[in-house]
Amino acid sequence: MGLNRSKGNMYGFINYTFNTVKGKCPHNCSYCYMKRYPQSELHFDEKELKTNLGKGNYIFVGSSCDMFADKIPDVWIKKTIEYCNWYFENKYFFQSKNPQRFLNFIDDFPIGSIFCTTIETNYNRYNYGKAPSFQERVFAIHDLSYSGYKTMITIEPIIDFDLDKFIKILTVNPVSQINIGADSSREHNLPEPSRKKVLKLIKELENAGISVHQKPNLARIIRGNPIITERGGGINE
Repeated sequence: MGLNRSKGNMYGFINYTFNTVKGKCPHNCSYCYMKRYPQSELHFDEKELKTNLGKGNYIFVGSSCDMFADKIPDVWIKKTIEYCNWYFENKYFFQSKNPQRFLNFIDDFPIGSIFCTTIETNYNRYNYGKAPSFQERVFAIHDLSYSGYKTMITIEPIIDFDLDKFIKILTVNPVSQINIGADSSREHNLPEPSRKKVLKLIKELENAGISVHQKPNLARIIRGNPIITERGGGINE
């Protein structure tokens, strides 16, 4: 099988996506873009283990379903990581709203793997799915960062937040890069922050030495300002 070329509002630094775990994501986030398409029951697609992952690619593993959700069997995760570890020579990107589970397989990941979690806000009153709290996600990814692993945080879709507290939790033990994106079509009527608040967040994160990558869909909120879609620095290069 061939690799899937990244498209849409995917990260600009990602070349391809690779998905072995498919179907309805256990986190069931109400705003998930995958809900636009028919969803099968959760399953492991053995055919994907015949995919030629090539060499020199930057691959997002598990882009269509969070394969580190608690309900995903360990064996599915192990099979996927083992396949990435074959003779392929690529950079791999693993993202989850349950990043604590990365630690269960930390010695198995390909060397140089990048770990990311997604959050939306620091307000616990906004709960749009069954994922762990934003604090649990951030603390887990910070533990990985502190242990020397390459880490990112993605704030998407960004939802209104307490600016001072958000800055504090994101900069206490900062990751190398933070990506920020918005609800692409605004069809979910999420309570979004103001343009001024988003710009202040970006400024404070950069002042803390964090590389901030603004995803293209963030332009809807801060339109009228230069949008940096493929900024250097951080761990993309």
